[in-house]
Amino acid sequence: MSLLFYIIIFTAIGGVLSVLAASVFLLLPEQQRQRVLPHGISFAIGALLTGAFCGLIPHAFEEVASSEISVLSSTLLIGILLFFGLEKLLIWRHCHSHACEAHGEEAHADHAFHGHGHTSQAVQQNHRPAGTFIILGDSIHNFVDGVLIAAAFMTDVQLGIVTSLAVAAHEIPQEVGDFAILLHSGYSRRKALIYNILSSLATVLGGVLAYFSLGDLHTLLPYFLTLAASSFIYIAVADLIPSLHQKTDLKTSLQQIGFILAGVGLILLMQTIAHGVTG
Repeated sequence: MSLLFYIIIFTAIGGVLSVLAASVFLLLPEQQRQRVLPHGISFAIGALLTGAFCGLIPHAFEEVASSEISVLSSTLLIGILLFFGLEKLLIWRHCHSHACEAHGEEAHADHAFHGHGHTSQAVQQNHRPAGTFIILGDSIHNFVDGVLIAAAFMTDVQLGIVTSLAVAAHEIPQEVGDFAILLHSGYSRRKALIYNILSSLATVLGGVLAYFSLGDLHTLLPYFLTLAASSFIYIAVADLIPSLHQKTDLKTSLQQIGFILAGVGLILLMQTIAHGVTG
């Protein structure tokens, strides 16, 4: 069996398998899903920030010389500003007239915590940038995962297999959070699943391109990691955290903190397991 075939098969497993495992969330009945969704948003905040600050950014900085650290830091800042600009463009494109301002905070709160089925189309569209960014950020992240899996296979086939399984295990909690964000952004369950599967195929693309040009891609790897991190930070801080402030009672606040910490803890645990298996 050729090395390229191994890379294609196991990058598909590392990407698509995690999405299919996480898609169990979509099988929940509508009422239960809408009850779980706010908790999923809190969980996603913890997972996104932990993935960015404890995973992507440290890996990116490890890959560059000390003289390039300021350039990489600037890339993180530029990425956040870029996503802000893109969100403005997307809102301008989808919000008709003054519909967004007219619906106000009450509609925003209702959409964030009671689902999207009964809210206006304009409000749903106003939330779509977060979904667009999570797909874009995940695609970059998955592409990098494919490069890493291919690099492991080109070192040793057994290491490649273990790395691909570790990537799949690490991605499952992240994908659950992604589904929550896409539903929160107004996507149907079917579209959320399709877009997440398409995003996961970037793992295969990264693996195949790395097989043919690993040396060239390796120099760009830190910048891919940093851009993915900037998208995750922007989504969590600009789109998700404000929605949690719509409910301020003590019980809800404690639940939000608990699920954020759960997202942090699970990602850290998965990273520890992955490092132990591949190290």
